[in-house]
Amino acid sequence: MKNKIAIFAILLSFNAFSQVKMVNNQFIDSFPVEKSCHASTIVELSNGKFMAAWFAGEYESHPKVGIYISTLEEGIWSKPTKIADGIENEDKQFACWNPVLFKNNLGKLFLFYKVGINPREWWGVMKTSNDEGKTWSKASKLPKDILGPIKNKPIQLPSGEILSPSSTESLDAKIWKTHVEFSDANGENWEKIDIDCADYGVIQPSILTHKDGRLQMLLRSRQNNIIQSWSVDNGKTWSKLSPINLPNPNSGIDAVTLKNGDFLLVYNPLPSGKDWSNGRNILKVAISKDGNNWTDIYELENQKKAEFSYPAIIQANDGNIHITYTYDRKLIKNVVLKVE
Repeated sequence: MKNKIAIFAILLSFNAFSQVKMVNNQFIDSFPVEKSCHASTIVELSNGKFMAAWFAGEYESHPKVGIYISTLEEGIWSKPTKIADGIENEDKQFACWNPVLFKNNLGKLFLFYKVGINPREWWGVMKTSNDEGKTWSKASKLPKDILGPIKNKPIQLPSGEILSPSSTESLDAKIWKTHVEFSDANGENWEKIDIDCADYGVIQPSILTHKDGRLQMLLRSRQNNIIQSWSVDNGKTWSKLSPINLPNPNSGIDAVTLKNGDFLLVYNPLPSGKDWSNGRNILKVAISKDGNNWTDIYELENQKKAEFSYPAIIQANDGNIHITYTYDRKLIKNVVLKVE
């Protein structure tokens, strides 16, 4: 009886979130020039504009895979353009991976991405723009052992420091470990903070900010659950890892802190299967007030055989929720929701 009452109380507490309105739903580029694309990211610019980025090419890890960007203005996404490649010299070129767009509180725009033959041996690269992506700096490698945000957006702390959620994979692919990286507001003077990942294989964290100042990290795992960790000192130390009440089929997630203090999470709500791509055919949005108890409020995709993965989520200045994600490795989809 007590369990039934608790479940009813949780459902009742989210009555206010039962109304989710679809504002827009479109592919960023319906006729892409590349055969494969993946790992999108989105950021809000000024005057209601948005920018998205992703990697695309013949196939993931192909040396000519580059980073593409597109800008949303008045409801229309611009034709994607290649903004970065992995050319080292006339004889060497490496694949680009996992772009992350971020704008600091001074309006400086960052494009972080990775370059290398695989996620176990890649390195971090950064470009910046002071005119919202009209022009970009030259690509610069991040310091040794610094990768930048590995998939999901950083947060800027009250101190002005940028806190980037990051992770590594061992050469034999058996060990996954997450960590965070601090830089100043200009993306300089980096510091790496290791996290104890005992008992779990975790990568690609997303960071939430709670009203009481605590930070919560949510992570992709190999253990069929989304994993969490907490910090009470602005990310300098982190608690022991533990699972939350949502599944994870070894697939990327992303989350955002809303202006009202609640949280949204985009995830694949299935267990893992024999193949790495199993469990990525359904994509949902969940909401939480405390970061521990999550309730699904919207289904973005549900098909028997397809891949919907690697979401990115932000809340715009007008309150709308902007989500991008990989659509069957062929397209990048943009969905805009209004949550009331």
